[in-house]
Formats: sequence, C-alpha cells, structure tokens
Amino acid sequence: MVAPAVPEIYEEDEIFAAVDARTESLQNLRELGPPDLVYLVKQPKTSANRQTGVYHHVTGIDASSSASLAAYVNTLTFSPLDKTHKVVSGVYCCYNAFSHLDMRVEVKIPGSLESYCIDERGDKRVATEALWLETFLCGVLRAYAYADNGSGDAIRKIVGVRRFNPVTNTEMEHKFLDAAERLFFLGRQLSSDPETQVPNTVSNHLTTGLLKYIQTTGRYTSGINLFEKLRTRDVEVSSLLARVLVMADEEVQAVRLMFDALQDVPMDYALLDCQATFCKGKGEGEMALECAKRAVTAAPSEFSTWARLAEVYVGLEQWDLALLTLNSCPMFTYQDKDTPRMPQPSRIMLPILSESLLDEIDEGQPRQGDPHDYVHPSLRRLHAASYQGTFLKAYNLLTKVAAAIGWDQLLKIRSEVFVMEEEYRVERHHSTPKAEDSASSVDANGSAEQENGTSSPEEEEEATTTNGNKEEQAGDAIERPEQTVASAVVKSGSEDPDPSHASYTQFKNKRLCERWLDNLFMVLYEDLRIYTIWRTEMAQYRQQAIEYKKSATEWEILGELAERLHHFDEGIEAYEHCLSIRFSPKAMRGVLKLYENRNDTRQMLGSLIRLIAWQYRWYSEFSPELLFLIRKLIEEEGAVKVRSIVQATNLPQPVLDLTHQYCQLCATFRSSGSDG
Repeated sequence: MVAPAVPEIYEEDEIFAAVDARTESLQNLRELGPPDLVYLVKQPKTSANRQTGVYHHVTGIDASSSASLAAYVNTLTFSPLDKTHKVVSGVYCCYNAFSHLDMRVEVKIPGSLESYCIDERGDKRVATEALWLETFLCGVLRAYAYADNGSGDAIRKIVGVRRFNPVTNTEMEHKFLDAAERLFFLGRQLSSDPETQVPNTVSNHLTTGLLKYIQTTGRYTSGINLFEKLRTRDVEVSSLLARVLVMADEEVQAVRLMFDALQDVPMDYALLDCQATFCKGKGEGEMALECAKRAVTAAPSEFSTWARLAEVYVGLEQWDLALLTLNSCPMFTYQDKDTPRMPQPSRIMLPILSESLLDEIDEGQPRQGDPHDYVHPSLRRLHAASYQGTFLKAYNLLTKVAAAIGWDQLLKIRSEVFVMEEEYRVERHHSTPKAEDSASSVDANGSAEQENGTSSPEEEEEATTTNGNKEEQAGDAIERPEQTVASAVVKSGSEDPDPSHASYTQFKNKRLCERWLDNLFMVLYEDLRIYTIWRTEMAQYRQQAIEYKKSATEWEILGELAERLHHFDEGIEAYEHCLSIRFSPKAMRGVLKLYENRNDTRQMLGSLIRLIAWQYRWYSEFSPELLFLIRKLIEEEGAVKVRSIVQATNLPQPVLDLTHQYCQLCATFRSSGSDG
C-alpha cells in the first residue's frame, strides 16, 4: 500500500516552537486531544551549523509503544523532495485523553530513543505500560473522530494532517477491542458528542468510536461479542448491544434484548431511545411515541431524548406538538474538537503524490495568489451553514416540518402554539393600566437580547441589501415571521410584580417561545428567501434562454442550501453546475447521494474513485464514510463486479489502485460479498 505524501510545515527561525505551543495548550484540552504532532530537525548534509524544524500532524499511527512511534519517525528520514538535508532527530507527540498527558518519543538519528510524558503543567513523567494502553486507544478513536467524511470539510480544517487507517487487519482489531474492553468503564472521562449533556457509560467518545468502527467495517460479530461480555458487568451496556444487533439485521434478538433489559432498568433512557428509534423505523409511530415520552421522563435534561420525541411527532404529523417539544429541548454550547494552535510557520510545503494525480481534480483549481471566487453577500451570511451540535439538529427538525407543510402553514401553527408579541401587547393593554410601560419593556428586552446575540437576518438584510427589484419581488413571496415573546422577556424582572400570563384569556394554552428557537425561525426565513430568489431567477433566465452564471463556490453554497431545505433535486442541480466549473469534493459527495438513491453502481464508483483520489491528494488514505460505501457496494454487487467496474474506468491505473486498496480492506475483514 502506497503511503500518502508528507506535508512539511517549516520553522526556520525558532526550532521546537510548535512543540512548545503544544505543551502550553495541554491545560486547555477538553476532548480527545489534537492529532499527533511529528517534529523533525533537519540540517544540511554538508554542514551542521544551521538546523531547521519541520513538522506535520498525523492520525491512525499505532501508539501502543514508544517503539511503534519511533518506527514512524524513522520512515521520514528519507525525503524525495529534499536531498540536500538530513534528519538528525525527531519528536513524536501523542495525547492520552484518559490521563491528560502528552506521550512523547524523542529519536536521535542514528542512535538513541527516549520516551516520557508531559503533564498539563509541562512537567516530565514516566511513561508506563498502562499509559501506553490508554494512548493506543485514544489514537484509534482520534483517527475515526478526525477522519473526513468525503466532503473535505475536516481536511480543510487543519493544514498538513496525514490520516491513516488505525485498524487494517483482524489482528489489529483484536488489539483495539481488547483495549476498549479493558478501559470501557473509564470511557466517560473522554467527554462526549456535543449533543450529550453529561457523558455516561454508554454515551461518550469511546462508545461513539466503537459504534463507528463496527458500522464502517461491518464487523458486527466482533462488536456483539464485546458488548455481550461488558453487559455481564453492567446491564446499561444493553443499549449498545441492541444497536449493533439492529445494524447486523438481528432484529428479533435486539427486540428481545431490549424487552428483557428494560425489566431490570425500566428508566434507562438509552434503551428507551433505542426502542423509540426501532419502532419509528418500522412505521410504528404510536409505539415509538410511548417509548420517546418515557425516555424524556427518564432524562429530561438531555437534548437527544427531546429531539427524538420531536422527531416522532414530526413522523406522526402532529406539527404543533413537534414545535412545542422542540421548544423544550435543552440546548448546549457547541464544543468543537481539540485542534492544534501553532505559531506562524516560515513556509509550508504541500507536495502531491504522483499516484493521486488526476487531471480533472487539478484543472480549474485556484492557484496560490489567484483571487477568491466571488460570492454574493446574501449567500455569505446564511447563518444555518455554520450551525453545529444541538442547534444543527434542531434546525434540521424545523426544516423537515417546513418541507412537509410549507412555510405559511408553519407560521400559522407557530402563532397557534406560541405567544406572539402583538397579542401579548394587546392583552397586557387590557389587563394592566401600565400597558405602555410594559410594551416598551418588551421592546427594550427584545432588542437588547438581539444585540447580545447574532444580528437578525432582517437587520443584516437592511445593512447589505443592494439587490435589484427582481430579487426583492422574489423574496417577498416568503412571508417574514412575526416576533414571538421570548420567555426571557416575560421573566426579566422589569415587568409588573404579577404578570402571570396564565390569567390572560387570549393565550392561556400557549407557550413562551425560547429565544434560540425564535432565531431559528428567522434563519429559516432567510434560507427560504434566498432559495426562492435563486429558483425564480433561474426560471426567468431559462425563459429568456440566457445562461444563469454563478461562481463554483456560489453553486456549492446553493447546493448546501437546497440540501438543508430538503430540496434534493435542486441541490444536485447546483452541485452539478459546480462540478462543471471545477472539481469540488463537497459537490461530488452531494452528487454521490443521487447515485445512491438511484442504486447506480457504476456512477457511484465513478464518484468514489474521484473522492478517494482527492482524499489521497490531501494526505488521507482513510475515510470511514467512503470505506462504508465501498463495503455496502461489495455487499450488494459482489467484490468481483465492483473491482471490474473500477478497473474498466478510463482513469490512470495508480488512481484506480487507491480504490482497489479500499476493496482489499473489505476482503481482509471478510466483509459480506468479498472474495476474501
């Protein structure tokens, strides 16, 4: 298997500044830690008077011992790009998120090897076998957490990361699952996904990584064996076992397990959520509803239980209850993955491996110094594109409702379930002599709230509207949402001593809308407005037989916008326009979904070959999502047919070989349909 090229980030003036920056950042790490740092010191072959520091990041290297990390450093001593310098020493830094230590291996070339660890205060500690076990497990979990899903978003986030597959054979799998079993009940120390309020035994980065591994590779039997053993020590592990059984199509066994386990732990919210998901997937909405309600009762402070209940209401087309449930979701500040904060390098070398060269990927790409694509201001300020964590999931639920019933009907239901500002003012006018004061207090609080948060879409629109009459007319087709009264306003303390809205006849059955949900409505309005303008303009241009021109980046943004709003065909159309200008992994990933829906194996493989080559071009030999798609194709079509279609593609052989490597991995793991 050919290894990706080695990116080189240079520090010519201050050697080891990057290592020092990593040491300083240790006390601020909250998640799995940043990718591993590999730092080399080079000097000219002819003289030893001037040394240069060169580094890159890496994931997926076996971190089970100092020897395995030193072996990786030794693979870097020869560089085909730099024949005038030699590597004289190297440092490999790998974060242990269990013990909050940075494990380090210093290699002198030729000669000695020293391993130790650095704590959050920057002090040296002894590296023990127990610490290496923890570090190894963290290394595998990071490889999955930091992998790119094919869209290129993760790759663009950190410059110069080599991504390797941490588990390439059954022997390595055994080592990984053994470490996971031994450290399983310490998993909650690793934090959890941003949607989880409190990490617990079954919801943390270790369990997320295990489930991701099992789903990607299809190694269900290994997963079932692991969770069966762990379940004997804690019945709560049943929810994880049930999820793997469902993945493996062992549904009868999964249902029996969930039933039996809930006799022992009737208020285990993870099990109840499993049941709700299963029933919903089978079209049993009413049964799913009962399970989801119990899960909320069991874990009222968790976002996932409320979100599942809202999802079930959406499936049952009970739109008012879906909105009210969404309004009850506890929202958490998004905690991003730990990323390296490095000093400014003197220069960066990003070489291309000849095996990943593909003309259609490189043609039309902006060169260094070229101006960026023009992007219209209205497309730049679509807030929904930056949503993460709980806000992303809540927004997705809101867009599902809008897609199902339309914007006007959504606004109507919103005004039926939430107290609107206008009716609040009118009711207070009839209920208290201080109507004018209270109305002004609503305004004051409302606007202060807006100033402290992100500016509302309509404010930004007024500040940057430079669009023509056509755009305004198209945008007017979407009704602007009225303001609701936020709970923060009513409870602000600047109201009358007894403003109890329960006594207001007009809205005694209504709720106060949370400010964050009110903002989501405004963001959805802006998304729909821009989408409507785009579709109207395109229709007008088509009528006049004029080409509708956008830059590649604008088409990519429009594709994402359509996808967010569940307009699948329009999203594909935008992505295809983007790809006609130049290659974009995000657009190709979007088009791949179309081929998936059509079960078009040939076109799917054509997209996958290009995505795998692009990933390799940016130093990533491993993407769990792309491996999963290859595995599913092999399962459905058989390995011989998949390999034949890949081989028959009119692309350079080295590029095809990169996809064959993914197929070979499926054979190594004896995936269903593989000829291994």
